[in-house]
Amino acid sequence: MAILRLALESVLNRRVTAGLTLLAVALSIAMLLGVEKMRREARETFANTISGTDLIVGARSGAVQLLLYTVFRIGNATSNISWESYRRIAELPRVRWTVPVMLGDSHRGFRVLGTTRGYFEHYRYARRESLAFASGGPFGDVFDAVLGAEVAARLGYVLGDDLVVAHGAGEVSLFEHDDKPFRVAGILARTGTPVDRTVHVGIEGFTAMHVDWRAGVPVPGLKIPAEQARVMDLTPKTITAFLVGLDSKIAIFDLRRRINEYRREPLLAIIPGVALQELWDLMSVAENVLRVISAMVVVTGLLGMLTVILSSLEARRREMAVLRSVGARPLHVFALFMSEAGMLALLGAAAGVGLLYAGLMIGQPIVAREFGLHVPIAMLAPADWRILAAVVLAGLAAGGIPAFRAYRLSLADGLSMRV
Repeated sequence: MAILRLALESVLNRRVTAGLTLLAVALSIAMLLGVEKMRREARETFANTISGTDLIVGARSGAVQLLLYTVFRIGNATSNISWESYRRIAELPRVRWTVPVMLGDSHRGFRVLGTTRGYFEHYRYARRESLAFASGGPFGDVFDAVLGAEVAARLGYVLGDDLVVAHGAGEVSLFEHDDKPFRVAGILARTGTPVDRTVHVGIEGFTAMHVDWRAGVPVPGLKIPAEQARVMDLTPKTITAFLVGLDSKIAIFDLRRRINEYRREPLLAIIPGVALQELWDLMSVAENVLRVISAMVVVTGLLGMLTVILSSLEARRREMAVLRSVGARPLHVFALFMSEAGMLALLGAAAGVGLLYAGLMIGQPIVAREFGLHVPIAMLAPADWRILAAVVLAGLAAGGIPAFRAYRLSLADGLSMRV
């Protein structure tokens, strides 16, 4: 205990350099833990976005691309698929349910998804959790809209409010469907998935918006009002994709093969879990790079601590000599330096955890708003504790170098006059 008290007083005596060293270690640990936490939460959030869906079918492109634009609302489809092909596949014997998806429009930066009431019945997330309504209900009219929790919270919508959909998926659009406004009929409970950032409309309403459009632009001189569009045949000619649920998991691979070999038009059927694994395989390189960068930052912090202790060693040689002269043994000197290194490493680890949680409290709403990633403020995971233990041990190992040098200093060397 006397050694620890002496080490603490020694650190406090050099509070400026020790404080800067501690800050460097704390920042590096906070970065390493933050990267690990974001990586885990991103994986979990992506994995929990969709469950219970056996296949996703869209125009032939890439499996990851199809998964991204249908489930995560990232990117755009290369082309659509015909309503006729959708109906043919939906009527196959092993198909229990299907949910069509139409994309391409937005509202103030949030994606608009055209679908049916079956979306709210069959869509599952996390461990087969159903979508629930915080208020209101599903579509009851052609121009009804159901908002995700984040859309309603960010834009301040309540039931009965009107909203206008813009053409295109960007935050800025040159065209708006202002002649066919939608009414907020329901607001979904928060799910922590891209559903929270989506405006849902019926496929009839999605089609009604575009009855006076051709090839993605308004038809010159043609203006069909909402009331007239309401009584028209609003069966879509094409859709972006559709979700499929089967009556048996055994049928998944057979139906996927049949859809991929479909002769009427080029289609692609993917298994969400398999496509998600492909996505993580693509992301693994970036994950490893982030890990390496974070580890190098920690190493830099520990090297800074080592440099500070080594640089102070020369100035403290007389101090070590005085300690030896009053009865301190070489092992006591060694233990003093090791205690200082361990103290800096432990305090740096504690400060790093504190910085991590402070960053989480500040950044959590920003990350949720901008990226749709919910990062819970929870206890450290076992992997985090292992990282902290490794950093502290590495700090002790780094402190062993100056401790060993101090151990070898002799009383005569410390007291001798140097020219």
